[in-house]
Amino acid sequence: MAGNKPVSFLNREISKQLAQSRPSGTSAASIYAPANNVTGVIKMIKVVNTTGTAATFKLFHDQDGTTYSEETALEWSTSVAANATWQNDCFIAVKNSGNFAVSTATGSALTFTLYGIEIT
Repeated sequence: MAGNKPVSFLNREISKQLAQSRPSGTSAASIYAPANNVTGVIKMIKVVNTTGTAATFKLFHDQDGTTYSEETALEWSTSVAANATWQNDCFIAVKNSGNFAVSTATGSALTFTLYGIEIT
């Protein structure tokens, strides 16, 4: 097809906040599960420590369920210094039966925010 230019999907992406959570407890819990017939793509993870003491966290991605263990861990006991931010630019596809979960060793210390896109 002469004269036709391919449309780049990437040029039409609009990143948005997919999830945000500040866990008060220390158990792993899902903070993002895409809706039915949606695939989420996490492009940035930010973890902010708003306390005066270092705190650790874990990140999990279970592609088809809610298992949050060594088997689905992406980060394990990663430390964020007092009043600091940890950031990771990434490309993690989460399908509608999957979950992205977090846990922290110190309740109410860390805020987790996911940015990315959703594809229908």
